[in-house]
Amino acid sequence: MEVQVVQTNNDRVTVRVGEVFLKVDADPARLDREADAMASAPVPTAEVLWRKPSVLALAALRGRELGNLDRPSTASPAAWAAVGATVRALHDAPLPDRVGPTLEERAERLEAECRWFVDTGVLPADAVARSRRLAETALRPSEPAFVHGDLHVKHVFVDGDEVTGIIDWSEAAQGDPLFDLASLTLGHEARLDDLLDGYGTDVDRDRIRGWWAWRCLVASRWLAENGYGSPEDLAEVAVLRAMA
Repeated sequence: MEVQVVQTNNDRVTVRVGEVFLKVDADPARLDREADAMASAPVPTAEVLWRKPSVLALAALRGRELGNLDRPSTASPAAWAAVGATVRALHDAPLPDRVGPTLEERAERLEAECRWFVDTGVLPADAVARSRRLAETALRPSEPAFVHGDLHVKHVFVDGDEVTGIIDWSEAAQGDPLFDLASLTLGHEARLDDLLDGYGTDVDRDRIRGWWAWRCLVASRWLAENGYGSPEDLAEVAVLRAMA
């Protein structure tokens, strides 16, 4: 049996040992929030095997990831619709106690990250300005829902057309449900209709596009500084180039 490093950054490390995932976190409170969110979410999650102050042990999920940001998803339209129905169940659940970032906090972060893009020259200033204007369209009040908060395609597992689980709940809180939908379809814009077939309600697609831009703008520096690649090669930056 080998030990596989699944993810590592300055905050946490995830390793796989056989059919067990061990999440080691420098902030035990973050693991507490994750375990609490998994326990209260009315959707499939990984089984918690045991818990210690800085380590959370989770059972491996059946199936495979819904997709990857940098290449097309091979999951069927029915699988995407099943994911949409699962996310809708989450958004309809009673609100958790934790409240996510405010619109003011998101706006401040957007300003700082746009300044980083310009200062580093990762994108031309006019492309940054266009992406920022698009991102700002998402920063409007919304009815809060129970959101995952980091719901990209690698955090959702499917087996055929069945959702077997959602992982990485450390950002779960009250928030804008469209942020979850945007996170899931970032880089997979053509699958939005399939997702909404299962989600079952009309949504503001312009705000989803705004959240696509916001997420790419605010995530890129963190990804670059935590070993996920040079800024110019990040999938998020490629999305911004395409949107601009």
